[in-house]
Order: sequence, then structure tokens, then C-alpha cells
Amino acid sequence: MAIGQVKDAESSDEINGLEDLEQPFIQQDNIVSPKDDKNVEGGSIGMVLLSTCVAVCGSFEFGSCVGYSAPTQSAITEDLNLSVAEYSMFGSILTIGAMFGAITSGKIADFTGRKWSWKFESQLFPSHSTSTYTCGITITLRAMRMSGVFCIAGWLAVYFSKGAISLDMGRLFTGYGIGVFSYVVPIFIAEIAPKNLRGGLTTLNQLMIVTGSSVAFLVGSVITWRALALTGLVPCIFLLVGLCFVPESPRWLAKVGREKEFQDALRKLRGKDADITFEAAEIKDYIETLKTLPKAKMLDLFQRRHIRSMIIGVGIMICQQFTGINGIGFYASETFAEAAGASLAKIGTIAYACIQVPITIVGAMMIDKSGRKPLIMISATGTFLGCFVTGTSFFLEGHNLLPEWAPILAFVGVLFFIAFFSIGMGAVPWLIMSEIFPIDVKGAAGSLVVLVNWLGAWLISYTFNFLLSWSSSGTFFLYSAFSLMAVLFVAKVVPETKGKTLEEIQQCINS
Repeated sequence: MAIGQVKDAESSDEINGLEDLEQPFIQQDNIVSPKDDKNVEGGSIGMVLLSTCVAVCGSFEFGSCVGYSAPTQSAITEDLNLSVAEYSMFGSILTIGAMFGAITSGKIADFTGRKWSWKFESQLFPSHSTSTYTCGITITLRAMRMSGVFCIAGWLAVYFSKGAISLDMGRLFTGYGIGVFSYVVPIFIAEIAPKNLRGGLTTLNQLMIVTGSSVAFLVGSVITWRALALTGLVPCIFLLVGLCFVPESPRWLAKVGREKEFQDALRKLRGKDADITFEAAEIKDYIETLKTLPKAKMLDLFQRRHIRSMIIGVGIMICQQFTGINGIGFYASETFAEAAGASLAKIGTIAYACIQVPITIVGAMMIDKSGRKPLIMISATGTFLGCFVTGTSFFLEGHNLLPEWAPILAFVGVLFFIAFFSIGMGAVPWLIMSEIFPIDVKGAAGSLVVLVNWLGAWLISYTFNFLLSWSSSGTFFLYSAFSLMAVLFVAKVVPETKGKTLEEIQQCINS
């Protein structure tokens, strides 16, 4: 799905995490350098892998929430007697909740850490010296744990729904949960991973989002919509249990000055025999550097030196969303039913689910070989062709032309669309966004670009059913036009960032 690694507004912690996310893509340090040897010598990656597996349960939950509405539309509208407008609100309100989750997630993570830590101390005895006797009760939760609780509450509300209001509230709660996940998960992984593994581990976030969506598509085609809501509880339960066994982000601990816990967490992640001296010093030096940077404001983004970066970031997110991904994805089952008939609807939904994961893997493998621009242009060209073919099938069906070919064209067109979207348009815009902004405005710029992305996601997901009612062929021709505009925009405006340092990218943008 298009909604992947959302970053918060003004948190310096976010800048730190985004810098980490950039390094594997820009430098590709898959060969361990002498510096990295100091990090991994005598160490173990077992705890890093465990922590990553726990964290990406949140990514899987993200995908489950996104994929839920596609196979359940007809059953929910029939059981609860919902109108097209009411189901469109149900489908799209997820993005509204996610918007609020994304906006507040950085503040939550910055205030509480990836793990909330509150210590209640009470004096037991009056002290006659400089020392006091205290009783400490430490309650440790994570921002991810809070997200899991929101998602559980949302799924239960959906399961017990008797009408549109409780259904929408449940969807809103799950939306808020995944909005927080979308910020916290990739940053958490980036902060705990060694440099030589960071690239591979951070790509698991997007892969698990797509996997969760595909599983929801597949399972939803064979069980009821209420039962499917209960399956959404499973990744949350794994997450909540798993978080009891993984350490806090060392970078956050260092940032808030908790030196002993910082050292303990880093040693736990690298292994008890690892030499963490160099990495610990590097983290603390970087945090000190961040503290010297001025805090950017939204108005700073519109200065002349940042305006082209903003045009690129906002423009590429508009291109991503207005290809129609969240309309086609949220309501895939009904789209197949209307275009290809009931006989092909279930097959189409299953095929849609099966295509996403392997194609996303292929895209991840190609991203540093083909370059950003060629991959996204090929992807947008494919989404153009997929939408155009689907629109043509609706046009033929509406005019009783080639009736035997129209369903097949629709079937092929939608699958062609999702295959080409998954290979580039889904992940590459987020990568480009992480590379084009200078560090001093990265937090504020990321916030604005993410807001534009979520607004686009809501607009497309809410209007999709209304547009289909207006003109099925016109809807897909409209999306195909936006895909063509995306090709032109990337060709003319977006720079190639493959293999360039941040300084070289900035020089290229501002030249």
C-alpha cells in the first residue's frame, strides 16, 4: 500500500531516525567497514532480529487494517443495510484516523520514547541527610503498545457493530493505531539495527504492510466480515506480548540522558561480548550535533532554498495517491465484481493479494540497481496502462461491445495496475522524500508531505464509489491521466538520488 513510512513533524528524534533510514539506501554499506567491525565483533544479532520481528507485527497490522474493506464490502453493506455513502465513509475514515495518528505519533514517541517510562517515587521516611529513601514503581509501555490497544479496541467495535456509527468508530480507532505504527515501526527498526543490516531490516516494514493486506484479502474471501475483524487482533496480541522481551531504543535513551540504560540496551542488542564503545560514542556525538541544529518551522519550508524540495516531495505524493491506489485497493472485491462479474470477483481478489508481495520484493531488489527515477517512471507507466485497460473494459461493457472480452480486460487491467504500483509507486516516493530534504527541515517537511499523502488517501478512498456511480470508465480514465502526469512530473522535476550523498542531492536540487 501507499502508506508506508510516515514521519512526524518536529521531533528531533525523527530527524535522527530518518538519517538512519537514508544511510542504507545512499551508502549501501552491506560490506562491513572497519568501524562496523567494532560494532559487531563478538556480537550477536539475535536480539535485533527478535526486536524487528516484534516491531513488524505493527506493520502487518497496518496492512490488515488497509486490506479489510476490500473483501467485506458486499457482506457488510448487506448485513447492516449500509448505503454507498455510508460504506465509503467506513472505508475512508481509516485514513482520517491514520492522519491524526501520524501527526501525533512523533510527539508521543519523543515524549515517552518508543517505550513509555514513568517512575512514581514516594518518600517512605523523612531524610536527615542528603539521601532519600524511595520506592520506585516503573510502568513500561511502548508507543507501539498504545497503538496495539487502539487497534484492538477498533477491531472489537467493528466485530460488535450493529450500525454505521459503531462501525466507523472502530475503523477510526484502527486508523489512529496504524498512523502511530507507520511512524514508530520504521524509526524503531532503524534505531536498533547495526549499520550493515539496517537496509535489509527496514525494508521489512513495507513488505509486512503488503503481506498483511494480502492476507486480509485472502482470508476475507473465505470467512465472514466479523470473523475477519477478529483476525486483526492476532498481530496486536503478538506485538503486546513480544514488547515485554525487547529493549528500548538506545538512541532515545541516550537522547534523554539515561546513560546506564542506554549502555545496557545497546549491549543487549549487540550481544554481551560485543565491543560497543565506538558505536556508543558515535550515537552520543550525533545526538550532540542534533542539539545544535535550529528547530525548523513550517514557514521555513517556503524559503527559496527549500521550495524545489517541497515541490518534489508534495508533487510525488500527489502522483502516488491520485493513481487511485486507495480506491482500487480498498474496494477491490466490488471493483472486480462490477467489471468482471461475480464469477471472477473472488478469483480476482485472491490474485490481487498474491501479486502484491512478490512484486514488492522485486521492487526492493531493483531500487538500488535501476535507480529511483527509472523505477518510478516504469511503475507509473504500468499503472497508466492498467487503468486505461480497465477503463476501456467498462466502456466496452457500457456500449455492449465485445461482451466476451470486457470482463477479461477488466480482470487483467486491475492486476496489471497493482503489479506495477507495487514495484515502484508504493515505496519509492517515501524513499525519495527521505532523501531530498536537508536535515535542518526534514522533520517539518516530512510532516507536511505526509499530511498531503494522507489527505490524498482520504480523498481517493472516499470518492471512489461515487465516481464509479458517475462513470466507471471515466473513473479509470481519470486515474490513468494522473498516472501519465506522474511520468511527466518525475521525468521533468524529480532528480535521480541513487548513489548520491545528501550534500550531492542538495546541490543537484538547488543547481
